[in-house]
Amino acid sequence: MSTDLSDLKNELNPEQYEAVMTINGPILIIAGAGSGKTRVITFRIAHMLNAGIPQSQILALTFTNKAAKEMQERIKELTGKKLPFLTISTFHAFGVKVLRQDIEKLGWRENFSIYDETDRNALIKETGRELRYSPEVMDIYKIGIIISDIKTGRKSWNSENEIYRQLYEGYQEGLKLYNAVDFDDLITLPIKLFREHPEVLSKYKEKFKYIMVDEFQDTSHQQYELMKLLSENNIAVVGDDDQSIYSWRGADYQNIINFEKDFPNMKEIRLEQNYRSTGTILAAANGVIKHNTNRKDKELWSGNGEGKPIEVYMPDNETAEADFVIECIRSICAEEKRKYDDFCVLMRANTQSRAIEEAFLQDNLPYVMSGGTSFFQRKEIKDVISYLRVIANHDDDVNLLRIINTPRRGIGRTTIEKLNEIAKNLSCSLWEAINTLLEVPEEEADSFMLSSELTFKGEEYGDFSEGTKESLKDFVKIIESNKSMLGGHGLAKKVRTMVEEIRYFDFLISENPKSEKAARFKYLNIESLINSIEMWENNPETPDPNLYNYLNRITLLSRDDMDDNEDNGKINLMTIHASKGLEFPVVFIIGTEEGLIPHGRAVEEGGDSAVEEERRLFYVAITRARDKLYISSCKKRRHMQSTVDCVPSRFLDEIPSNLVEYHEPAKIVDLKTAEDFFANMRKKFTAPIVPGFTNK
Repeated sequence: MSTDLSDLKNELNPEQYEAVMTINGPILIIAGAGSGKTRVITFRIAHMLNAGIPQSQILALTFTNKAAKEMQERIKELTGKKLPFLTISTFHAFGVKVLRQDIEKLGWRENFSIYDETDRNALIKETGRELRYSPEVMDIYKIGIIISDIKTGRKSWNSENEIYRQLYEGYQEGLKLYNAVDFDDLITLPIKLFREHPEVLSKYKEKFKYIMVDEFQDTSHQQYELMKLLSENNIAVVGDDDQSIYSWRGADYQNIINFEKDFPNMKEIRLEQNYRSTGTILAAANGVIKHNTNRKDKELWSGNGEGKPIEVYMPDNETAEADFVIECIRSICAEEKRKYDDFCVLMRANTQSRAIEEAFLQDNLPYVMSGGTSFFQRKEIKDVISYLRVIANHDDDVNLLRIINTPRRGIGRTTIEKLNEIAKNLSCSLWEAINTLLEVPEEEADSFMLSSELTFKGEEYGDFSEGTKESLKDFVKIIESNKSMLGGHGLAKKVRTMVEEIRYFDFLISENPKSEKAARFKYLNIESLINSIEMWENNPETPDPNLYNYLNRITLLSRDDMDDNEDNGKINLMTIHASKGLEFPVVFIIGTEEGLIPHGRAVEEGGDSAVEEERRLFYVAITRARDKLYISSCKKRRHMQSTVDCVPSRFLDEIPSNLVEYHEPAKIVDLKTAEDFFANMRKKFTAPIVPGFTNK
């Protein structure tokens, strides 16, 4: 059912209305926390469609699939149209679409693989081994950051990182050899494509006449560059510099300043009316964030009333802190009839969760921890998906190495080393090395079916045992016999058949000899994966349910939405970073101490600019609360094997004192008061019910 858009003035406040109605020219919308940003974006696109702009000319870019999906659904509701040609996408998903069309121009082949962090780390390790880097310098996490920083232009080669230049080049060559790209490539390669092939850029500029960018403060230099290349003049960016908390991901809120320079005729509109929080919560947020110097001046205000004071509690330690949280939740649930999912406990670091989780478990309180291990990162799931990736792209060495002996089929390290040597000598992938070993003509390597008559070139490439030869044959046969997954129908059914064919459950039993229950639990995860494939391919909104599209979908989902929380009826427990964009009636910010927020390591490494980002993080935490905010700061806290004294965060002093009430622990109730309370409760539940009246 569509919404009547003819009288938008009654639907929107004056600033929102101006932002929605301004279609032409560059526009910067500074949208404060809870100011109806998504509402403005969706109404603006709906208005553009009503004004006769073809949906195919509109491109809206955001940061998570969840946000993109929510926008798409809201616009469908507003317009009452299906909108098959409207492009609302994450930056990375848009990059995939661009590369799918024209990546051959950059030297890759069609149907490339997208490496996630695990795959990338495996390739870094493999490259390091080939180049004989010593184990002492192979810090994979550190090298991953260096590669990303160099690739995206955040850092340059210098005396400190020069040692990794050869590894970086080998890693890049490996990606191309295996016909794969990593997540940074999904932004950097489209930029390279647009710069080196102006005709490709021209095609997209001709297609997308109107561009919108959500969460603009979170854009990196590359994302900004991609956006700028695509846009002519009709571009709207929406963001809030006070909520820029992802510099460690490459985000740069200075892009707001860059936008003003690059589009000097732009119009700026500020959304400062907050529809989420009480006046007290907003006054606290304003009081904190005004201490940042490098920001656009704004003052959020609310029409929701002043609300209750912010309660601050100084527990003795993290155990008492957890007891305080539980006491408040139980009390509010009883008094205000709230559900558990109305509550959110925020922390600066995941390491703070242990005491809270233990207390929730002990008190039998249901909770969900956001930001845990992604479903798609579980070993059994990655194993199955690795099979699918190799079926889709035989040259994907990282995933081939993961599954060539999983389940075990007698292909050991020595065999893999020999295959690596063949691949290195011939400058080819491992799959091609196996085929060369099996004397398969190169032109038939992608389509042959093995027969028992095939001979091995053992004398040329080393001594392979008969058992190894048979195992390699069996492995190739499994991959080739499942090529029907690449097209046609019934992908889920084919995946289930393959899992049974490789006897993966038997493998799980052998891996968990002391716990068949654990093996069954892992196998249920695989069943869950197959069921999700079935739901996806049977969804009428899935345009082309083939294996390539499925693999790209889950890679983007596991990357962009790993912090999404779909669970209901449970207390929300998460880091402040994971909470951005969410809101809850009651919020607890725990561990508000120096060293935690602002985080000690961040301040040590980043100085004043890091303190300002940590303050923005605290501002985000405060503005997640709708009705009630509790803040705790421990006097002591366990650290490693000892207990250390804690100092309250400097940010607590920045909250105006008239907004704060210090929490006192609940007093022990005397016997007579307790007896009176229970006597009243008995009356309430045993009194006769009179029609038309309620028992109060």
